[in-house]
Amino acid sequence: MYSIKLIPKQDIEVVLPLLKELYPKITRITLKKRLAEMVFSGYECIGVYKNSELIGISGIWFLTKLYVGKHIEPDNVYILPEYQGKGIGNLLMNWIFEYAKSKNCIASELNCYTGNEEGQKFWEKQGYDLIAYHYQKKL
Repeated sequence: MYSIKLIPKQDIEVVLPLLKELYPKITRITLKKRLAEMVFSGYECIGVYKNSELIGISGIWFLTKLYVGKHIEPDNVYILPEYQGKGIGNLLMNWIFEYAKSKNCIASELNCYTGNEEGQKFWEKQGYDLIAYHYQKKL
């Protein structure tokens, strides 16, 4: 019923409508520009499809850090509201974990907003542990 696949870089703009829902305060033009810069820096995006309709996305980064080694970082994970709570997030994350293993990753890390309680519950169910705080300073 659902299919999950890597979105080719040349088709990456297909995710813009979902990104606009995820970040409604950011203009589409800004999202498009940032997305292009991210893809240039190695960002990849996974799509969840129901037939040919894109209903979910997750960006991914491959990183190596001293304290954890090579790992995958899911980013901008979003499932359309009408498809949430149906196990699609689990399917997506299982796909991502298998993809990460195929790229020799030994861990996965991610960021979750402090006010996103549903997201925090989801990530804990996925086996993630809260190990740090993520700080930001605008320049």
